[in-house]
Amino acid sequence: MGTQLDQLKAFTTVVADTGDFKQLAQFKPQDATTNPSLILKAVQKPDYAPLLAETVAAHRAAALDSIVDQVLVRFGLEILKVVPGRVSTEVDARLSFDTEATVARARRIMSLYEAAGVSRDRVLIKIAATWEGIQAARVLEQEGIHCNLTLLFAFVQAQACGDAGVQLISPFVGRIYDWHKKSAGSAWDEAARAGVNDPGVQSVTRIYQYYKQHGILTEVMGASFRNVGQILALAGCDLLTISPDLLAQLQAVDGDAQPVVRHLTAPATQQPAPAPLSEAAFRYALNEDAMATEKLAEGIRLFAADAVKLDAMIEALR
Repeated sequence: MGTQLDQLKAFTTVVADTGDFKQLAQFKPQDATTNPSLILKAVQKPDYAPLLAETVAAHRAAALDSIVDQVLVRFGLEILKVVPGRVSTEVDARLSFDTEATVARARRIMSLYEAAGVSRDRVLIKIAATWEGIQAARVLEQEGIHCNLTLLFAFVQAQACGDAGVQLISPFVGRIYDWHKKSAGSAWDEAARAGVNDPGVQSVTRIYQYYKQHGILTEVMGASFRNVGQILALAGCDLLTISPDLLAQLQAVDGDAQPVVRHLTAPATQQPAPAPLSEAAFRYALNEDAMATEKLAEGIRLFAADAVKLDAMIEALR
């Protein structure tokens, strides 16, 4: 029966969550995702420093944001040599509240991939699931540029992404878990809130069931895992994007001794989709969700801070 990783692949498309493309081959993922923090982490390693320097040198006269996109796409191209499926490349988080700028940046990133001979069906543009980001994705999807809406913590974000016809969403399991654990303090019971009872797992499960029940074609990709238990509790989800450390843990466990059980399945019958959300309804529902409001803002700040650090590294090489 193979390892737990082998068994998980029978239920779910496994995606590697890393900018370290030299780690990928051993896990044989279908797709890979990156973000500013992962790219920043990778370029600080000796193995990847020459790639950064070479890319900056080739585009030294360009504007800084253009060089950044060249670096992101260069990593994406290397990843696509390893994975047979898609790579997700993220738009600068500092554009999270600017629909037009997000659309423009996404178009440029895609044009760089296409210039390198990569077809659109192998690239997902990652965008923060703000109202502005979701509306940018609506425009891009209509142009055939498929999107991965990230930093997704609230059910209402998933609803709006479904309304917009987004290709894929990345609900964050671990960060939801982090918030609830911190909020509960000494009252938190780790054993009682593990596996299918984990608040992050429950959030993804609810979104998955909603999409399948209403025939919404947006793919659900659980992300941001803290432990293997969270991953296994979402076996059956469309996709799961997993860090190399957790992939290694799954690969190290004999599936015969500890078999993977499918937890998520589509309902047998479907219902008509609800009416689309208005902007006001979206903003109010998100505001009512303290966890999602806090984690979305925090996530954008963290990604933006790492984008600033990557800018500084590139400037130092120019």
